Amino acid sequence: MSRLQSLARRVWDGSSLQARRLVDAVTAWIRQGRRDDLSGVAAILGCILRALLVLVGIWLLWRLIRAMPALLWLIVPVWCWKAVRAAPAGEPAHDAPADPPVQNPRDAVLTLLHETLGDRDAVHLSEVLQRLQANGQGEGWKVSDLRARLEALDIPVALKVKAGGKGPTRGVVKAELPPLSHREVPEASTAPSTAA
Repeated sequence: MSRLQSLARRVWDGSSLQARRLVDAVTAWIRQGRRDDLSGVAAILGCILRALLVLVGIWLLWRLIRAMPALLWLIVPVWCWKAVRAAPAGEPAHDAPADPPVQNPRDAVLTLLHETLGDRDAVHLSEVLQRLQANGQGEGWKVSDLRARLEALDIPVALKVKAGGKGPTRGVVKAELPPLSHREVPEASTAPSTAA
């Protein structure tokens, strides 16, 4: 790769990184407008106001650049300089070896179900959802959301399952689970499973 290509790659990588950081910072600033001491629409009025301020700021910047396009001669070089400084040092990310293949989503869900079941014959969906959320996934989901995703992956959900001494409710029965595509049921692991 030539020096010019390397510089262009750094500008590209750094620009992507800067854009993500900018979006994350603006999003975090908007979220800080939420009031925990209020409820309903009153709680998010601050977020709405901040989002409107961001939109007005973008509109004003666009109007300013339309009125004085020569400003781009200042903005673009500064952006590119900051992008080169923000780009990771060393080999560009695009030349790095590819990541290992991602696990099949259906297998990831089946792995989670087998881990949650352990040596039991059945488990309630509410318990599966708790485990999923403990692993940092399925935030804001309800049992109905989990059920819909399981059914979309052709994983059977039983209507009335008794498990853990609790009354019958929707759940998963071990005997009805399809096999993993790599025909291996993992042992309980500490690594979080992914389910989507």
